[in-house]
Amino acid sequence: MRRRFRRNEVIFHQGDPGDSLHIVASGAVKIILPSPEGDEAIIATLQPGDFFGELALLDGAPHSATATAVEPVETLSLARVPFQQLLDDDRGLRAALLSGLAAELRRLTGHVEELHFLDLAGRLAMRLVRLARDRDPNARGEVRLDWPFTQSDLAAMIGGTRQSVNKLLSRLVEDELLLIEHDTLVIHDLNALAERAER
Repeated sequence: MRRRFRRNEVIFHQGDPGDSLHIVASGAVKIILPSPEGDEAIIATLQPGDFFGELALLDGAPHSATATAVEPVETLSLARVPFQQLLDDDRGLRAALLSGLAAELRRLTGHVEELHFLDLAGRLAMRLVRLARDRDPNARGEVRLDWPFTQSDLAAMIGGTRQSVNKLLSRLVEDELLLIEHDTLVIHDLNALAERAER
């Protein structure tokens, strides 16, 4: 079933029952952990072809995070019963699901590593590099990214504040590593930005 969501519309909340798997057909989705104070930590950003909601279908527990549309989003959703039937019948789907779960675990391991071993400037640079490489694993040189994210979103991805991210982005622009246009982020030299993350 196709479902459409407006920008900033919640697709499901943390704690909701898991009743369907979603595949992103168009747009971008953020997976967040909300705090009681209203802050949020963005643990994943998803693009067309990515899927989410599978954990709750696999273990029957409520959703462990909130999914929100970053921009207008269309998803293909698959309810629990047909999902389980397909898992039983389709070896290729099982393999794809396991591959996706392994990739997610690797991504989360990298995220924990960044939080522990990089300062805020390094985390920002590395997150931009990862976003570029998520879109194109072979990216190098100049990279142009569709950019639906706010500075608050970026801060929530790296454990910073909007004000600190604003200063760090300005420094990257001054150093001619980035150019921020209305809805496009231009990374002038992806390798140089990756080196900045390792300082």
